[in-house]
Amino acid sequence: MNLRQWFDLTLAPRANEEALEWAGDVYTFGEIDARSNRMARALLARGIAKADRLCVYLANSIEMIDLYLACIKLGVIFVPVNILYRDREMTHILNDAAPKLLITAREVPALLVEAAALPGHSLPDSGLGADDVAALVYTSGTTGVSKGAMLTHNNFAVNASNLIATWRITAEDRLLLAPPLFHVHALGNGLHCWLFSGCRMRLLERFDHTTAIEHFRDFQSTLFFGVPAMYVRLLDTAPEQARAIGQDMRLFVCGSAPLPPQTLEDFRTLFGHTILERYGMTETLMNISNPYDGERRLGSVGLPLPGVAVKIMKPDGNEAGVDETGELWLKGPNVFAGYWQNEAATRNAFVDGWFKTGDIGSLAADGYITLSGRKSDLIISGGFNIYPREIEEFLMEQPEVAEAAVVAEQDRVRGEVPVAYIVWREGPGDAAAVEARCREKLASFKIPRRFEAIDKLPRNALGKVQKHLLCRAS
Repeated sequence: MNLRQWFDLTLAPRANEEALEWAGDVYTFGEIDARSNRMARALLARGIAKADRLCVYLANSIEMIDLYLACIKLGVIFVPVNILYRDREMTHILNDAAPKLLITAREVPALLVEAAALPGHSLPDSGLGADDVAALVYTSGTTGVSKGAMLTHNNFAVNASNLIATWRITAEDRLLLAPPLFHVHALGNGLHCWLFSGCRMRLLERFDHTTAIEHFRDFQSTLFFGVPAMYVRLLDTAPEQARAIGQDMRLFVCGSAPLPPQTLEDFRTLFGHTILERYGMTETLMNISNPYDGERRLGSVGLPLPGVAVKIMKPDGNEAGVDETGELWLKGPNVFAGYWQNEAATRNAFVDGWFKTGDIGSLAADGYITLSGRKSDLIISGGFNIYPREIEEFLMEQPEVAEAAVVAEQDRVRGEVPVAYIVWREGPGDAAAVEARCREKLASFKIPRRFEAIDKLPRNALGKVQKHLLCRAS
């Protein structure tokens, strides 16, 4: 089945049910269906055809949903672009994807006028199969030029089915969705879980901590997908408001970047909920999740999702044993079809059908998986392997540290040494005191060579720290 056929199972029977809240208006599933049909006809009138690429450079909006569904119905490949990208990144993606059309906020009004004049009744099926490409989502490109991950109809369908079953999502849920739809967090998880389950969704243009509490209370949300930076900001919520939100909520989910253990503990105390941490990638959507029922283990991303095979591989090519560290390799129906027009990168990413994630982690005896960081972040100092996440988590346990990131700096003797970038909670912090605590708790080769104060860590749109920018600074 293609996604159009999957969506028909949800949209048609629920045509009169309220589906989406956007900018103060409420839309039924039938209205969402009709809007996307009209948008599809408008795209056809502009010469868009099956297998063409449509590049979309938009903030969260109902029009972005219209365009995505229109592409699915036409067999057009949807190419969402990070709205923080500027000329250099945009030029690369446009040259690589070679879209038939680029839609920005300037083009939307005219396109809506064209769509409004067209009929909203159903379109013929595109004839696509489950393994055809639905979307081309570009990686963040932190270690080189970004690559277009080809995500198939089946990738999205399997991902949504897994999450609905694993996280117990039903039509009775109320999903508050704030991450950007140009990222797989909101597109792959949020949008598809909404459409597959038939729940009600309130879409926000962006997460704003000053209004988030009002949205939680007013919408009476039961389900929230967020990133660590959002949860850190929610810790500023007044205790009585946090308790009231917690009473309505069923599940808080976190991903796209590591969740500091202290944040999880503080959030549990304040809201009365243990955040469910999971692990996914642009190339694979969701792979691993802490359980809905059962232990949501502090510091762990949990257990492989149904149909997802995971193994930990050591640098020598052998599979790691229990609690041994190595690179995560994945296999399953969630894994992408390869990189767009980049056979060399695709070949390098796979070994005998296993996708090499580039993420470092370990497997416990009971199957729980803990991540240590990116393979590219690994610091090798005097022959010792240093995983920055371990140092970062210790630094963020210190009361005067708001945020921390550890990167490698070249060293003539040791090859590389760790350097810590610190955002202090108040004024200039006492780096010497923090260093002394590091020496008490960490091996000598893990002690940061320097502690650099920084106003804020560079982050992408999902709140993930862009360490390559710190590396340049160092």
